[in-house]
Amino acid sequence: MKRTILVGLVMVFLTTICLSDVSAANRKHEFPVKHAKEGKSSKNMLDIPFYMKGEAHPTATQTLGEFKSNKKANGFRKKDQDACDHAFASAIIALQQRAQREGGNAVIDVYSITKDVKYENAEKYTCVAGNTVVHVALMGTVATIE
Repeated sequence: MKRTILVGLVMVFLTTICLSDVSAANRKHEFPVKHAKEGKSSKNMLDIPFYMKGEAHPTATQTLGEFKSNKKANGFRKKDQDACDHAFASAIIALQQRAQREGGNAVIDVYSITKDVKYENAEKYTCVAGNTVVHVALMGTVATIE
């Protein structure tokens, strides 16, 4: 009898954890790019510069296409901004790697996309945070700059 109750409680607990992100309202945030650039996740960024939409950058001599990067990060028991900054850095790294593959030396006009809505801001990006996962989606143009 005790074992049955214990198994039942464990099942309820596990179900609650698994469904918590589904039933929880996702929170949309706008965070400063500067904070993400200075955070511990930024140390993995490549030496390929990136510029947010509206941010001044050197003249592009060639554009090689616009590309999207979707990244998720673990948000469990973390501050939303810390987890979002990590996802942002991961998305930027993916765009920088795409620039390398395409033969570019920069990513320009980077902007966020949240639920198919563009967010173009030179100083901020958007992030959606649930109870356990955060999500950042970015679009950027791979370019060759002077």
